[in-house]
Amino acid sequence: ALSRSGTGWLADKYGGGRVTLWAFVLMMAGVSGVLWFIGVKDQAGAFWGFFASFLLLFFATGVGNASTFQMIPAIMTKEMARLMPLADAEVRRRQAEKESAAITGFTSAIAAFGAFFIPKGYGTSIALTGGPEAALWGFLIFYVSCLAITWAVYTRKSGLLHDIERAKRGASIHPAAAE
Repeated sequence: ALSRSGTGWLADKYGGGRVTLWAFVLMMAGVSGVLWFIGVKDQAGAFWGFFASFLLLFFATGVGNASTFQMIPAIMTKEMARLMPLADAEVRRRQAEKESAAITGFTSAIAAFGAFFIPKGYGTSIALTGGPEAALWGFLIFYVSCLAITWAVYTRKSGLLHDIERAKRGASIHPAAAE
């Protein structure tokens, strides 16, 4: 929660899609670190590596949470222009706000389910295999798939957010050009 509130500005400055993409990279690094340090748990310093890897994972999750919520209004604004080309700008803006509110609520509900699913995943993994590694591999695969979807749909050159986020980057690098 702390990293979510402290890093929302990154998504505002560089774009939610780009920050989300990098958050998934950090999540994958965190889970990979946890898996590595579980494998060498008897070595000196393994606990601190395990602990640091989980901190990285938790930090990246908060960053990704903030950036995902930043993406929703940008996506809906762009989609309303595509879905309602004949409506005036004010009608599209109001509809984008309504859709964004509904999607944000739904996304929050799915995120809250994670508070149940993640511990359940660990418990099931431990019950079936004797350790948490299977759950961690599952989470790693999930993060890889999320990264691929984020890139394919939102951040690649023809993605929904590519042009919007590149304009933000240009404005932050060249503030005089944005005026």
